[in-house]
Order: sequence, then structure tokens, then C-alpha cells
Amino acid sequence: MRIEIWADVVCGWAYIGKRRLERALAGLGTEASVVWRPFRIDPTAPARAIPLEEALRDPLMDEALRACAPGLTPAENRVRMSEVAAAEGLGPRWGAAWRADSHDAHRLIALAQEHGGPVLQDAVVERIMRAFFIEERDISDRAVLGELASAAGFPAGAALLDGDAGEALVRELLLEGRARRVRTSPTIVVGGRALAGAQSPESIGDFLRTGERERPAPAEVERLRRAESLMDQRDPLGALTLLRPLQDAFGDDRGVRTLAARAYFASAQLNRARSTLEPLVSETPDDAYLRLLLGRTLERQGLGEEARPHLRLAAASSPG
Repeated sequence: MRIEIWADVVCGWAYIGKRRLERALAGLGTEASVVWRPFRIDPTAPARAIPLEEALRDPLMDEALRACAPGLTPAENRVRMSEVAAAEGLGPRWGAAWRADSHDAHRLIALAQEHGGPVLQDAVVERIMRAFFIEERDISDRAVLGELASAAGFPAGAALLDGDAGEALVRELLLEGRARRVRTSPTIVVGGRALAGAQSPESIGDFLRTGERERPAPAEVERLRRAESLMDQRDPLGALTLLRPLQDAFGDDRGVRTLAARAYFASAQLNRARSTLEPLVSETPDDAYLRLLLGRTLERQGLGEEARPHLRLAAASSPG
């Protein structure tokens, strides 16, 4: 069984959820491959960490903290989390000391998966979370991350972080999570089904027993679906990022070209929208939607005369 955990390492519920998933798997006696994926509860965290006590005086922190525990105030969340962490054996002390940017930590975690697989990745995740929540360390510091990587059996991690390794991968995975509508840290995903939050081991076990109901679609189909999801969420630039490999590999595919044209139009890249749409309309002149999109593109470019025939034909082809 393949299990994905979408989580932010600066969310205490993610660490608690990790322990609960481990207990659930031990109870099931099921072999599983667990892969950690990035999620950001505080994407505006400063590049240089600041003491959490100082950060909590900023009212803008509420939104980030509420993303980690929907339905609870930040103060209620801290109290509850401390009690639950103690019950899960996380300690002896508990609690982050820093408001830290987790981007480089996510890079290290993704790179551990690429270079060593799930077992190494899990060891890195464990070291990072323990350092942040129990040892009060600043995990936005690359020197700290390099030390933690070495302790986890990934000595190459420090040098990789000093470059841009993992940058594109993490940014794409964040887009993928958004496309899959991951909204909570942690979220466990198995075969297209999702379980949000650090549920009890019993609830996680029940979820896992159902197994992987869906047979995964081909990777290129999944990528196209996720790009469409980002368009539905009004993120055309994100959609174009996910589409880029498909454009390179399947540049003649009509579905890929149409979705790219929509994304170009929505992101005001009008020349690209037009150059993509004109051949599509020539190939399928009776497609009212493509006619409409081309007409609107030309309108926005100030080419009303050229737009008018396309808009007229689109209107005539539309029912009612």
C-alpha cells in the first residue's frame, strides 16, 4: 500500500499524526510505503526565523495557526496539542520556539525521498520534527538542517541544500497538493481517498483497511486533471506549471493545447493565447468554445474587427 502524507513540519498535529499513523500500521500488520509531501501552513514566514513568543503577538499569525487546527483558537490549539503530544509520548518537553520558514526543510525531505526512498525520508522527517518541537531548534537554518540530515543518514543533504536542488520539485508538489484540494496538515491520501487531520489510530486503521479503491490513471492523465483543477481554482499560472511537461511531450494533443490556451487567456498572456487558439480553430472550426475564447482574446488585444466573426459564429453555435 502506498500512503502519502501531505503535511507541514512546523505543524504539531503533523508530528502527532505521524505517531498515530505508525501505531495504526503496527496494528494492521500491513506493509506500506509512506511518502511525505509538502504543505505550507505559514507561507509568509520570514526568511530568518523569529522567536515564536514574539510572533504570536502578531494578529496575522492567527490565520496560519488556524490552518493547522481548524475550529480551534491558537491558544486552545496549543493547550490541546501539548496534552495530546504528551499522551503520544512526544517529549519530555513540547512546543516550538520559533516561527520558521519550512521551505528548505521540505526541500530536504523531498530530496531524501529522491535519493534514498521512503525509509530515509521518514528518518529525515523524524529528525526535523523532533528538532523543531522538542529540541527548540530553528529548522529554517540550513546549517541545522544539514546536521539533521547527516544524523538521519543523509550526509549529502547539506550540500544539496546549498544549491537549488529540490526547488522546482517542492514548488510543483505544492501545486499538486492544491490541485488535489489538500486543505489540512496532515492529510493522509491513499488511492485518491483522503483523511484530513491527526485522527486516532483506530480511525486511521479503518481508513487504511479500505485500501486503494481506485486504479491510478496514467501519470500524464493525472497531471492534466490537476492542471484543470488549478484552473477551476483560478490559478492559471499554477496550471501552466503543471502543463509544461505535457506541452513538451504531447504538444499536439488537443486537450493539452486547449487547457493551455485557457490558462494563457486567464493569465493575460494574450499573444500566447492567440497563437495557440488560431490553429485550434482552424482544425475544428465548429468548436463554439474555441471560437468564443479566440474572439475574446482578440477583443482584449483591441482587435474588435477580427474578433467579431468569431464571436458571431460562437453565438450562432450556442443553444438557446
